[in-house]
Amino acid sequence: MVVGSAAIWWSLSAVGSIGRARVGENHPLKNREVAGRSQHSPGQVRALPREDRELFITANNGHVLAFDNLSGLPAWISDTFCRLASGGGFAVRQLYSDQDEVLFEAARPIILNGIEDVITRPDLTDRAILLTLAPITDARRRPEKEFWLKFEIERPRILGALLDAAANGLRALPCVRLQRLPRMADFAHWAAACETAFWPSGTFEDAYWKNRRAAIENVIDADPVAACVREIMAERRHWAGSASDLLRAGVDARSGDVLWRSAGWPKTPRALAGRLRRAQTFLRTLGIEVVFSREGRAGTRMIRMSAAPENPPRKTVRAVSTVRDNGPRPGSRHPRRGQRVRVNRANDADGADAKAALHSAAQKTSRYRIGTPGWFDGA
Repeated sequence: MVVGSAAIWWSLSAVGSIGRARVGENHPLKNREVAGRSQHSPGQVRALPREDRELFITANNGHVLAFDNLSGLPAWISDTFCRLASGGGFAVRQLYSDQDEVLFEAARPIILNGIEDVITRPDLTDRAILLTLAPITDARRRPEKEFWLKFEIERPRILGALLDAAANGLRALPCVRLQRLPRMADFAHWAAACETAFWPSGTFEDAYWKNRRAAIENVIDADPVAACVREIMAERRHWAGSASDLLRAGVDARSGDVLWRSAGWPKTPRALAGRLRRAQTFLRTLGIEVVFSREGRAGTRMIRMSAAPENPPRKTVRAVSTVRDNGPRPGSRHPRRGQRVRVNRANDADGADAKAALHSAAQKTSRYRIGTPGWFDGA
């Protein structure tokens, strides 16, 4: 996904009050620039809060949440960002009371900025647009005061363009129909409605699914359990066994006890099953279906995995040949120039006849071409 177009779609979601997450390379100035499009408040770019309560208080006092210079995300705040991205609440007891409570409810756009891949959990990755910004060279670097001066000059045009796109989205929104909806269905619907103000229809859908595919690859590479499953299923079509069997298979697949010493590799079958459930959605995107079930009288917990074939077989196999010569001879039965020979291999006898016909035609021609996509040469 082009960084500029992705930033525009994220900005449109902020204008439309649809919370989304965004992550990019370590550019604090870029974070303040994007956050400054929709709010003016001190401390626009902040450090991570220490608890859920602080995060929801921050969300109640600002529209865009920007967090800078991150090295990683704890599991609890990753789950909280998921609730904020799609809308959620947090309830606490009201001070100086025993039975009253205060409810914080919000859905906010989020900016997460760091050098490394700070988002590693599949649920938050599925709600994010991942951007890798190009580094700023020394020749293009400028003082911050000069940058903000030029940005303030361009701010009215930027805001006007975003509002024009939002108006276009409001008109087109009732007529927008997407072929498939991601987890952030409202965001995708809104961005697709606004895209025709800048790009042809369908641009967002193609770019967004490519971005999600790249994000899935990054998360699976960072998750030893998902990476191990992908490696195991690369050599077979089906696998079945318990979580303990998969734990042993993972060690065997990675040559010894290397994964046991890794901090990211689960130490117990129960922990491995939990990690596999988290990666289940992304593995399905890569063509690996994971099913959990209980079998037998004892209700043994089983894990069954199947890999979809890259080129699924077709029920009807056809052949096409192109024969080039100086023209058909009188009385000959071989195909004329450009004629297609179609063979439906319904049974072995028909297949044998097809081979004979093609062999006869090839002997009478000086040039024989096979390989039109979707056809088979009958051999």
